[in-house]
Amino acid sequence: MTNLEKYNNAFVEVFGVNASMLSDNFTKDAVDGWDSVHQLNIIALLEEYFDIMFDPEDIMEFTSYKIGRDILKKYEVEI
Repeated sequence: MTNLEKYNNAFVEVFGVNASMLSDNFTKDAVDGWDSVHQLNIIALLEEYFDIMFDPEDIMEFTSYKIGRDILKKYEVEI
């Protein structure tokens, strides 16, 4: 599984959406079900998938599909 597939799978699993719905427009403000629980579930899955530990600031800033990709770059995870 590629890093992009792992990344997308986290969103698919947490939000129950089709991967085709994922884009830069998939944001906390645009997705009805995006709350703090969903945000933490995404973080937990990504930490497991990529064997990393997010800093608290990064967890708070993880508010969109695009921002998440940018944050992962800080941890040397290329999507």
